[in-house]
Order: sequence, then structure tokens, then C-alpha cells
Amino acid sequence: MDKVVGSAAEAVADIGDGAVLAVGGFGLCGVPVALIDALLEQGASRLTTISNNCGVDDKALGVLLYAGRISRTISSFVGGNKELARLYLSGELSVELTPQGTLAERLRAGGTGIPAFYTPTGVGTMVADGGIPVRYDSDGNVAETSAPKEIREFGGRQYVLETALTADFGLVRAAVGDRHGNLVFHESARNFNPLAGMAGRVTIAEVETLVEPGEITPEDVHLPGVFVDRVVVVGPAGKAIEKRTTRPRPSDAPLAAAGEEATVEGEQ
Repeated sequence: MDKVVGSAAEAVADIGDGAVLAVGGFGLCGVPVALIDALLEQGASRLTTISNNCGVDDKALGVLLYAGRISRTISSFVGGNKELARLYLSGELSVELTPQGTLAERLRAGGTGIPAFYTPTGVGTMVADGGIPVRYDSDGNVAETSAPKEIREFGGRQYVLETALTADFGLVRAAVGDRHGNLVFHESARNFNPLAGMAGRVTIAEVETLVEPGEITPEDVHLPGVFVDRVVVVGPAGKAIEKRTTRPRPSDAPLAAAGEEATVEGEQ
């Protein structure tokens, strides 16, 4: 029952060329960066990634993109990565765009054994009708487009059939985990992590803090250990900021003249 492995390198050692990966995270929040970095060193290529976004330039999954290791991605948002845009438009990367809520439900369905489901999202658009460019050729021409999907009417409303997603490996990051693989995610880092963990046939979790079985109360478990195969302790890490918004520093002259200490919001 002890699922702890010694290192991130050991945890990803058997991920082979052509593997399909479901990866948790949203932007740069809750991304399993230690496992991604270990996979970069390991060298697996021709990977398919299923994730909300495919990294941010040279961070998170972006490091695999820059190294040419990803050949296909199934994502909701790809606008934050310049290299992804270049690879996509030059024919080096296939992109399957999926609405965000639909992507979440496709992963959840895959993890619970539901093969497909109907949703109103996308009806009347290219999501349902097909024709979204999936792959370009080297000359910038569309080489492959998304196929039309089945539409059915329920209660006078139309719904599109979406299929479940599963992956060879699920990669997730948790704040706390125990040796049995029960995981707790911190606040918004919960995002796609439980869903990616459910959808992976083999799920690998990097955790900041390892506790003993029983220390996490059952009602606090976000992803049960039955879905998790390996746990690697990575410790706390600095959190990258996807986009930093700043404002001009206010003049401290009036405060200084009054003998008061000038501060800027957020600084001590």
C-alpha cells in the first residue's frame, strides 16, 4: 500500500514515446512541474497532452513544447503560449480545442467509466458542426479539421455528444498526500488535478507534504488513493506567476515629510 517512490525521475521512468498524459493545473496554478521537468530529462517524445492549457511559454508544459516533445494537445486555451502557436501553424503540432467545462467533464467521464455524454455546450458552432483546424501543413494550409458530432434533442433542446477522455498517465500536484495516495489540493490548485488523476490509467502525484495514513480525514480527501499509483515528495516550491500586474509606486514625499514610513500595498 505504500505508493511513495524515491524521486520524480523514478516516478516517470516508464513513460514512453507516444504516451498520452492527462496533466493537472490551470495556467501555472497546481501544475506538476517537478514531474514535467523529470520527464523533460527522461526524454520521452511524441507525447499527447490533455490539459486546460499547454503551459505558458517556457514554463510548465511549455518546457516540453520548446523541446519538441509534444506532438498533439487536447486543450481549452492555447493563447498564452507563443511556441504553441508557432508549432500549430507550421504543422508541427496537432491541437484539439475543447470548451473548458466540456474538457473537465470528458476527463471526469473517463475516470468514472462513462464512455460519452450529451451537453448543450457547442451546439450551433464548429465545436458540434466540425471544421475547426486540428493540424496545418508546413505551407500553412489546413491539413486536418475536427469531425462533426452527433446531435440529439432532449426536452426540446439540442445537445452534442462528447466522448470521454482517458490517458496512459495522469500527472498531478497536491499540497498534501499520504502513503496510500490520498490527496488534498490547496484551494484553486484543485482545478483540473482531481480530474486528470481520475482519467489516468497510471496516476503519479507530486506532493508538497507527505503524511501518514489516517492523518487526512476521509471528508478532506479530494482524490482518493484508489486513483493514485505513485507518490513523490517534492516539498514546497516557489509558485510562478503567469501574469504580473503592477501599478506605479506612489510618491512617498508627503509621508516622509510628516515623519511617517511610506509603504506600498503588499509590502511590509
